[in-house]
Parts: sequence; C-alpha cells; structure tokens
Amino acid sequence: MSAEEILFEAEETMEKSVDYMIHEFSAVRTGKASPALVENVDVEAYGSAMKLKQLALITTPEPRLLVVQPFDASTMKDIEKALKESKVGIQPLVDGKIIRLPIPELSEERRKDLVRSLRQMAEEARVRVRGNRRTAIDDAKKLKNSGELTEDGLRDLEADVQKLTDRFVKSVDDHFDRKEAEVMKV
Repeated sequence: MSAEEILFEAEETMEKSVDYMIHEFSAVRTGKASPALVENVDVEAYGSAMKLKQLALITTPEPRLLVVQPFDASTMKDIEKALKESKVGIQPLVDGKIIRLPIPELSEERRKDLVRSLRQMAEEARVRVRGNRRTAIDDAKKLKNSGELTEDGLRDLEADVQKLTDRFVKSVDDHFDRKEAEVMKV
C-alpha cells in the first residue's frame, strides 16, 4: 500500500462515516413530512422482515402528511401494525387502500430531545472519523517500518491525514448545525 492509497482509503472511509450520519439525520422528525421517517420501518410480510419502502409507495402530498400506498393490498394490516409498533411515534390512519400518517407539531421539550439525539449521532460520526484517522496513521507507520516511507514522508502523510480529519469533522459539525436549526425552527 502506498501513501496515496492510504490517503485515498482514509478519505473514502471518512466520507462514508459522514454519509451514514446524514442518513441517520434524515430519519429524525423535524415537524415536516419526509418519506425517510418511515421508509426503513421493518414490516413482517410474506413470512419475512422487509423494509416499508419495499412494500409501499411513500409520498408527501402535504407538508405535514405522509401517505403510504401498499403495492399489494394484502400487506395493509402488516404495514399498519409495523407503523404502530415503530419508534416513529405517528399514529397511522387507514383510509381505504392507503394509510395516512399526519405529522403532529413538535413540542419544545420534544425538539430539545431530538437535538440531544442529533448531538449524539454527530459525536458518533466524529468518533468514526477519528477512528479512520487512527487506522490511516497506523498504516502509514507500517509503511515507514517496512522502509517504503521516510521519516519526512511519514510526517507529511500524517499532516495530510489530519487535514482530511479536520475537513470531515467540520463537515459533521456543519451538518449538525443545519439539522439543529431545522429542528428548533418553530
């Protein structure tokens, strides 16, 4: 493995860490409807666990309403049960061949709870990014020990890895700040 490969791999894994956090953030309810709130709810259908997005079309006809339209009407009860049991906290309303999910207003206390959970997700992402940095630096030290990298080369590579780490930690912070503002906006 060369110094360039170490940098490339570190950047790729840090990017994945940030992308994962962004995906987690999308499932946090902000008072407006988003299919991401329910698309990964596990539904017991056809004898196995499936994601809701595999069983139904999820749309947002209004800013505060989600509509779930099962592809197969026989899965309606399974989907309704899964939505009731999920941690989403939205009561499903069956209306013929569709399920309506009205998004209630968030209380100030609930908003603060959501921000605490967002802060935890952001911290976990920072820890993953720093773990990626540690892995890259360990790989660089192995290169130096094998004689493929000089002392100066190691120092330069460590500095480059640190710049990458700083960039991705700042990205995590920026995404957190935006999501926090979105949640706290009344």
